[in-house]
Amino acid sequence: MSSVFDVQKTIREILLKILDSHSLEQLNKIPNGFSNNIIWNIGHCISSQQVLVYKLSGLPTMVSEDFIAKYKKGTKPEGDVSQAEVDEIRELLLSTFEKTVNDYESGLFVDYHEYTTSMGFTLKNVQGALEFNNYHEGTHTGIVMCIKRFL
Repeated sequence: MSSVFDVQKTIREILLKILDSHSLEQLNKIPNGFSNNIIWNIGHCISSQQVLVYKLSGLPTMVSEDFIAKYKKGTKPEGDVSQAEVDEIRELLLSTFEKTVNDYESGLFVDYHEYTTSMGFTLKNVQGALEFNNYHEGTHTGIVMCIKRFL
């Protein structure tokens, strides 16, 4: 499983660098032709990881239900996020990753509620969820990189 976590760590580090190298205005800007912005995509990665890995394992998430609702699939930014929210997202990028690694290594993930994603992948266990999550976060990292070109 270490390669799965190596990939996720790399993705999270890329997102962290993007977060740290853009102004609050840039993070909130929705370029023409896009339905969301950089900060929404990063929040969405965190929210989705928590649902795919923790909720579907029947475990509590590290983020609130409000956070999940704000960044879940099918949502879009309802307004600009504050610097405090950016700071929270920045902290969650690292803390959710580290906790997931620790929880996995300690054997916390026992049960899993099978789930078929909108892409048609059926996740049967936490290993599948972690693998799919990397694909998902990689897709959103690509979207973030596209958005950067229009800022």
